[in-house]
Amino acid sequence: MKAIKNGKIITLNGILENKIILIEGDTIVDIVDDIDESLFERVVDAHERFVMPGFIDIHSDKIEQFIQPRPTSIMDFELALKECERELLFQGITTMYHSLSLTKDEFFGSSRIRNKENVKQLANLINDIHNRNHLIHHRLHLRIEIDNLDAYQIVKEMIEKKMVHEISFMDHTPGQGQYKNLDIYKKTIEGYKSKEYVKLGFEGVMDYHQNKETLSFIQLKELTDLAHENDIAVASHDDDSYEKLLINQKLGVDISEFPITLETAKKATEMGFYTIAGAPNILLGGSHSGNMSAAAAILEDSIHILCSDYYPSALLNSIFLMHEKHQVPLWEMVKKVTYYPAKAVKIDQDYGSIEIGKKADILIVDVLDGYPVITHSFVDGVIASRVEYRR
Repeated sequence: MKAIKNGKIITLNGILENKIILIEGDTIVDIVDDIDESLFERVVDAHERFVMPGFIDIHSDKIEQFIQPRPTSIMDFELALKECERELLFQGITTMYHSLSLTKDEFFGSSRIRNKENVKQLANLINDIHNRNHLIHHRLHLRIEIDNLDAYQIVKEMIEKKMVHEISFMDHTPGQGQYKNLDIYKKTIEGYKSKEYVKLGFEGVMDYHQNKETLSFIQLKELTDLAHENDIAVASHDDDSYEKLLINQKLGVDISEFPITLETAKKATEMGFYTIAGAPNILLGGSHSGNMSAAAAILEDSIHILCSDYYPSALLNSIFLMHEKHQVPLWEMVKKVTYYPAKAVKIDQDYGSIEIGKKADILIVDVLDGYPVITHSFVDGVIASRVEYRR
């Protein structure tokens, strides 16, 4: 048995001090006042640092940067996954829902990772890696561009074969959603300088979007129902209006990712969706696409979950920034990267909080030079990483 002592334990309702967490195997078995240390395999002294649950990141495409660091360079998938998980662990992420897209057009540049063969290959690896040496819990978040008509059959097959753990419906059509502002869309797409964009030009791209086919409501509903039959959460993406939320409600969507405006985020919360914002938004002081401020939405109680999106260290740093700059209780911010994401993707019976009977995914966090750092990471009761900074 192991124990963690002398920590400030972040719970669902506050901070516990002068308590000791007991771990047997992969499970938290008790939280007590005192122990006989001679009876324990290992006692970790937290030295009055914060002790909190491991982070659960349900939307991040970081893995793509490890697989394809350059447009023409594709690395070995398992090597990339092993390199990626080392970085994630040191950022406090003990469960990662790797977000992979099934796309059709390549206006934002060519991505060989996003074709169906490579998506399936990585999905199989994510499931299989738990049978070999690994550090964290790997899951697949399959992102479905609604103009990719082939995705319907692909997603059905992958859900039925237990290759998927979350799905989301995405619509990057300019003039709505993330790119409601066409000037921002034009500036963004020009920056990628893709072959398709160079060939068609901006007007040609707009013509394509105006005339393209998309998956039907019936098809999206069938995928949603199939996901729910397999205990898989379903998300929408870049909701920008009450009307779009109503459609998502009829589909049975669980999660509203990146609502575009504060008004939409508030309405989504009222309607019972879990709402997600990107943690980098907080570090940057606002959206890189000119949309809603995540900090403002949190202060209005309209964001349940923070995800790393594309920058894993944003989770840890954003929760401390919101606490220090906006006086949001630290335990409330921690819930946005642990408890609420666990509930949204239906794994809260085992993960997401420090409670008796739950898995021992636990972080010890210090604050050095004004920045939070992870010194210890437990995954399923195993000390997967330990770092001590020096001066």
